[in-house]
Amino acid sequence: MSALRVTGLSRAYGTVQAVQDVSLTVAAGETLTLLGPSGCGKSTVLRCVAGLEQPDAGRVEIGGRDVTGLPPENRHVGLVFQDYALFPHLSVLGNVAYGPRRRGQSRAVAEARARQVLALVSLEALESRRVTQLSGGQQQRVALARALATNAGLLLLDEPLSNLDEQRREELRSDLRALFARVGAGVLLVTHDQREALALSGRVAVMRAGRVVQQGAAREVFERPATAWVAAFLGWANVLPGEPGRARLVPEAAVRLGLGEVYPVTVQHRTEAGVTVTVAHALGPLTLHLSAREAALIDGRTLQLGVNADHLLDVPDDRGPGAAP
Repeated sequence: MSALRVTGLSRAYGTVQAVQDVSLTVAAGETLTLLGPSGCGKSTVLRCVAGLEQPDAGRVEIGGRDVTGLPPENRHVGLVFQDYALFPHLSVLGNVAYGPRRRGQSRAVAEARARQVLALVSLEALESRRVTQLSGGQQQRVALARALATNAGLLLLDEPLSNLDEQRREELRSDLRALFARVGAGVLLVTHDQREALALSGRVAVMRAGRVVQQGAAREVFERPATAWVAAFLGWANVLPGEPGRARLVPEAAVRLGLGEVYPVTVQHRTEAGVTVTVAHALGPLTLHLSAREAALIDGRTLQLGVNADHLLDVPDDRGPGAAP
């Protein structure tokens, strides 16, 4: 049985179609990330799943049960908001025990459950503190613990790491993936951050302008984008013109350094990790990230390289003139 099944979900605000015919599933124990730029509709999908908004059309099933018309409190999901939405007047323990208490458990039982999940997120030593005394990373862990304390089969996370600095985000990515694996719930995560999606997800659904434009195994989506827009959004450096209406994607595997013709280097940017260069190739300007060893192949302002046509990806060019991301 799937933790979540969404079928034909649509939601409009006046004349703006925020979500159009979105369908997706999340299996028990699986993490699916809705990935897309700001305003693409991903948070609206999550809010419709949570019951915070009602869709205009479509169906939401959680644990095999149709919950489309039910209020949030009857859906039995764990929800982590972007701003964590913790109760500042309560202790860490009180925040985490809040969900079980709302579901009718005694204080003793609710607090015992809260202590179990606080141990899962390594915060058991801070149970008596007010959440206002915690760091941003600690507050994020409390919010996760509060979601886990309800024993929900589905966790919904809306940009859970966006309020943290980059160092803290990097630390928590690996912690979250391990935590998701331990609790065994289905997870629907919303983010605009490509690295976060790749680090945390088994599968990814890429959204654009209210629609899911590609979904599949995370690694496969990142390595084989279905269209030029998806490739550009996922950070592909080389999305080049192809035949009319098509684009060529140049993976790293296609480029053979030190072999083939010599091309001018038009831009060169050095970092601690190596050099990023732009080469005036016949296919179009190629951006290459070279290691320190590979950078030694640059001869003045030229670089010898070849491109293996067998490794080019030919995809529809759906970017369009002035198209919104």
